[in-house]
Amino acid sequence: MIVRLFGKRRLNSDKLANVFVNGILDSVDNSFPAIAEHINEDPEFISNPDINNSEQHDFLMIVLAGNLKLLSHHFAAEEEAVLRTKIVQKLAVVFSTTEDVLESQLKDYNSFMSKVNHPSKNVLYGMSKAVFFKYELGAFQDDYFREMNSPNPLFLKRLDELIENFLWDWNAYLDKIKLVAG
Repeated sequence: MIVRLFGKRRLNSDKLANVFVNGILDSVDNSFPAIAEHINEDPEFISNPDINNSEQHDFLMIVLAGNLKLLSHHFAAEEEAVLRTKIVQKLAVVFSTTEDVLESQLKDYNSFMSKVNHPSKNVLYGMSKAVFFKYELGAFQDDYFREMNSPNPLFLKRLDELIENFLWDWNAYLDKIKLVAG
């Protein structure tokens, strides 16, 4: 109701990048222990992968790469380019690296997701499969799936449901804000 009376809240790309970066970092920091626990206790594994709560780097990079890939679904090309640049700038500061190094790392994670998910283009599935392979979870499956070097579909389905919570809901967010230049 208030949105209709006063219009959408206006945010420039810098502020929107701040909201996005802080939201993703907070959600991964606060949720990775639960993700690790779910993976470690998954009934499809014959032994515990023993993912430690401190091993969140690959998960975070997969979440970032997947979310950045989805920007093109919600923004015009020029808006996407500006927003992505701002996001990478802010993340480079957080990770104490350069923008070029971070872009290269994100590109590597994106390529990895595409490779393990080929021929599907579904970003969520790619993220789940990337988690499966980055954490070398195949070694903890029964012989059939371990020898195929493929995730058990039941495990993958549960992982999809977990990772879906880390996809930024741009539709809901853009209903409340308007991206403005500046």
